[in-house]
Amino acid sequence: MPKQYRVKCHETDAACRGLVKFNNSIFAVNGLLPGETARIELVYGKDRKSTTARLADVEIPSPFRTKPFCEAFPRCGGCTLQHASYEAQLAMKQAAAKKLLGEFAPVGKIIGMETPYHYRHKVHATFYRSRRGMELGIYEENTHKVITVPDCAIQNKTANAILHTLRRLADEFRLPAYNEDTGTGLLRHVLIRCGYATGQVMVVLVLANTNFPGRNHFMEKLKTAHPEITTIIQNINRKKTSMVLGESETVLFGNGYIEDELCGLRFRISSKSFYQVNPAQTEILYRTAIDFAGLTGKEVVLDAYCGTGTIGLIAAGKAADVIGVESNDAAVRDAGVNAQENQVKNARFLKGDAAEYMMHVAKDKAERPDVVIMDPPRSGASEQFLRALVEAKPSRVVYVSCCMETLARDLKVLEKGGFKVEKVQGVDLFGWSGHVECVVLMSRVEK
Repeated sequence: MPKQYRVKCHETDAACRGLVKFNNSIFAVNGLLPGETARIELVYGKDRKSTTARLADVEIPSPFRTKPFCEAFPRCGGCTLQHASYEAQLAMKQAAAKKLLGEFAPVGKIIGMETPYHYRHKVHATFYRSRRGMELGIYEENTHKVITVPDCAIQNKTANAILHTLRRLADEFRLPAYNEDTGTGLLRHVLIRCGYATGQVMVVLVLANTNFPGRNHFMEKLKTAHPEITTIIQNINRKKTSMVLGESETVLFGNGYIEDELCGLRFRISSKSFYQVNPAQTEILYRTAIDFAGLTGKEVVLDAYCGTGTIGLIAAGKAADVIGVESNDAAVRDAGVNAQENQVKNARFLKGDAAEYMMHVAKDKAERPDVVIMDPPRSGASEQFLRALVEAKPSRVVYVSCCMETLARDLKVLEKGGFKVEKVQGVDLFGWSGHVECVVLMSRVEK
């Protein structure tokens, strides 16, 4: 039996893991809350140089500790904070934001959800065979072992019901699940997207090949069981890869996309488009970003990493001109269609690398934006983008971030480049997980 050590937790890190001091080292422990006394076990790496800590037992629990509501917790990794009340989660996220970002500017009180359940409107599941028959589940954290999560409490209820039906139909039609090791089988994944405001539903069946016996009959049974489905897509992924979607797609039913409404506009969403999974909180997030931008109707706005153009199109109603830049082909096409369908004539969207475009506008004074709104991936902005942003000298920058660590890193670069952070606001889009979105306003300091 591994040796256990008694520790006391005083705070959490940015991922809401409990921090403890032991043997002159600080360890982040999953499942541990501030104020708790617990026993941990040390887990040594193969070279004995790297060491992590694992929670063995909680001796004195926090009054905010709760009983997890899902039998798959904590194995699935989709939720990491089911052991804490929602109020405690917000408090931990607020503390993390203040610790990481408070040195730059005051941090507003995090905006939480009214109901932190069934908020995920994009759902992905993997097919696999067990002794009970066909299953649909998700990969256990840090593994390629698939586990079933029945009626997930953070996924859209309609999506959960469709997953049950797909599981039953796959057994009824005796369809084989794809085997990663042998490369054989048919059914790989399913992707479901649900419109929050419209109720439209997309089902994407990801197959290993096009040999789908009884496909039409399968589709009719699925549509009969769920008349709320508005489009079904067959996606072929023949590669041995961790990527869910392949390149080849065929629309089997409907128009191949769904639409949703956000901040008074209507957006087209295809299978590969980026669209936030929590639309209710996304509306709050984007309205905060537009409010921070302080638009008067005279500004040229650059929407960097624009995706399907959501932020840029919302900003267009208060700006003179909006330019969106995005590297994803499908997202740029959707952004162009979204502009047309919403009759937004002062926004255009370009396919390209955000850093390269920013370098271009930095060299051409006539094309320099007044305001830059940036929403980069978790890895943050590239050094090239940040250098070009400093050279472009917009009057204001609004940074929307899903990772506080990379946000803090980038803010330091921009401060050195002549920008001042004015305010920071957190918005919780991912209840029961350690993630938090932040919006930051920066203004250029005149010298």
